[in-house]
Amino acid sequence: MHVVLVEPQIAPNTGAIIRLCANTGAELHLIEPLGFAFDDARLRRGGLDYHEFAAVTIHPDIEAARAQLRGRWFAFSASGSRPYTAVEYRPDDVLVFGTERTGLRPDVKHDDRIHDLLTIPMMPDNRSLNLANAVSVVVYEAWRQSGFAGAATDRPRSALTVEALDVNES
Repeated sequence: MHVVLVEPQIAPNTGAIIRLCANTGAELHLIEPLGFAFDDARLRRGGLDYHEFAAVTIHPDIEAARAQLRGRWFAFSASGSRPYTAVEYRPDDVLVFGTERTGLRPDVKHDDRIHDLLTIPMMPDNRSLNLANAVSVVVYEAWRQSGFAGAATDRPRSALTVEALDVNES
């Protein structure tokens, strides 16, 4: 699975998506211009120490990414006509997301090579989700459909577990 961020602007969002991709096995493709330097401390902080585990490629433009990524291209937008859950995802699918401030440019969203324009349902009168949250929702659905291919199945429980609190305690 490939995640494409077209001209991302906010370093912490991209850092969180790097971490997401490292944990799901998705490959991340960033389309320039980026709204931050790739060595930005906020990007590293958002991705923590996951940069070495994520496959990240920076492309000078969308056409360079198209030349490399041959799967079906799905664009995501609040103006999409079908929910993201209506798709049977494949391992080589390309999931395309726009900038945090303006979403996908019309020339990308309405390109004839886009297989489908999808949306993530939200409550009425809300504009959008945070980019990292939107990418997470879609990537996990696509990965779930593949049976979580490649996921660790015999991992020990993390030392960082949440303990249930007794609400009656003072």
